[in-house]
Amino acid sequence: MISACLLGQPVRYDGRSCPFECSFINLWQANGLLVPVCPEMDGGLPVPRPPAEITPGGGPGVWAGTARVKTRKMDVTDFFIKGAQVALDKAIAWGIKTALLKQKSPSCGSCRIYDGSFNRSLVDGMGVTTALLRQNGITVFGEDQIDQLPFKPI
Repeated sequence: MISACLLGQPVRYDGRSCPFECSFINLWQANGLLVPVCPEMDGGLPVPRPPAEITPGGGPGVWAGTARVKTRKMDVTDFFIKGAQVALDKAIAWGIKTALLKQKSPSCGSCRIYDGSFNRSLVDGMGVTTALLRQNGITVFGEDQIDQLPFKPI
């Protein structure tokens, strides 16, 4: 499983993508071995959309009911929860055990996310989708951890 924005799909909040150039990712994509996801779109949010950040507690806090995902004007937690569930359902349906997701995203971040202050401040933490995938035994890496993937390129 891979974040759709890393494959060049313009699904980010700002309507852009952030293509990740990697020879074996390109090869896996060409051979139909990747399942792209955008939990925010799958949860019902449009492109473009206002940026969102998680209040302290990150993705695990969202699932525990102690944190929320918000834009500057509204609570969008329910969209993030729905999108995370769609990603998990895809992972289960496809037998996926590993995901490569976009770092810093309130959905997909695996090590670092924005702190909820909208001041571009990063904290250690994970997004809503990453937390759910990990709770269900799926290993999640950020694009900056590509060298840690547990399998060899085909």
